[in-house]
Amino acid sequence: MPLEVTTVTDDEIVAHDGADVIRLDGLAPDTEYRVGDHTVRTLPRRGELLCTFATVNDVHFGETTCGVVEGTDIGPTFAVADGEDPYPEFMNRGAVAEIAAAAPAVVVAKGDLTASGTVAEYQRFLDVYGGAFGDRLHHVRGNHDAYHGEVFADRPTQEVRLDGVTLAILDTARSEQVNGSVSREQADWLDELATRSDRPVLVLGHHNIWNPDVDPRVDTYFGVRPDDTERLLDVFARRSNLVGYFAGHTHRNRRQQLSATGAVPFVEVACVKDFPGTWAEYRVFDGAIIQAHRRIGTPEALAWSERTRHMYEGGYAAYAFGRLDDRCFLIGTDRSAT
Repeated sequence: MPLEVTTVTDDEIVAHDGADVIRLDGLAPDTEYRVGDHTVRTLPRRGELLCTFATVNDVHFGETTCGVVEGTDIGPTFAVADGEDPYPEFMNRGAVAEIAAAAPAVVVAKGDLTASGTVAEYQRFLDVYGGAFGDRLHHVRGNHDAYHGEVFADRPTQEVRLDGVTLAILDTARSEQVNGSVSREQADWLDELATRSDRPVLVLGHHNIWNPDVDPRVDTYFGVRPDDTERLLDVFARRSNLVGYFAGHTHRNRRQQLSATGAVPFVEVACVKDFPGTWAEYRVFDGAIIQAHRRIGTPEALAWSERTRHMYEGGYAAYAFGRLDDRCFLIGTDRSAT
């Protein structure tokens, strides 16, 4: 595999040559550097650093085989050998260790905490993440958690106030359904929160939004259903301090902008459990926010994520990894000035 630039921040560049890690740190912001054959510019640093937070999604405790697509024979699929540590255990263990070392103010788990929606799997999630982060952990369910009608982690809305930013967390899961929703009550809550907030608001949920500019309008859409997406977008269009929406669900890194909401990023972040083995760091400055994609760097995590890049007839790596500017970018915090 050619050298891949994985992470860019205001002071750091990380690249991977297979499972080998190349790290440049202590760099100047908004400056070009050479990494192998790549020319990479660090992100600008706008103002004082106020806080950091981290997110994970699609951690899938309890899963035993990845790459399975129900009703098809597409492959290859991957599983650890009998008697070996299950891959959700060592992938999440690596993520937790790296996040703990970064010491964020809070950690948000954006759904698919479990593979099969069982209470035992959810308890294992709480043991690992709650055990590490305690009151700093905030979490919401995804479709895997709601598959069998369980109601753990089903809080419709959560507000988390940090220095320089408010996090608005939405439960987008639907009982026994794959796709997601945003209710009128949730939209009204978000509208009220934005009205009274004295700082930028980032919205987080499990399901990706439907893009009215490009996606067919079908009620079976994989992410948030079209009518519900439009309800959410209406709030974004009204409230200029809503500056981004951040999801999981698709197991890929992608950033979209919509004609209805201008420069607002609608973001999908890749999963913890397989390639590229991801968690996300957010650096909140008083003039902008940086999203920095992090590839879990423990030896066992890198070995597993290198194996699983070959899922789906070899097409998974390009799909899941995305472009560098899908992974690492600046989020503006003053839409009213654009």
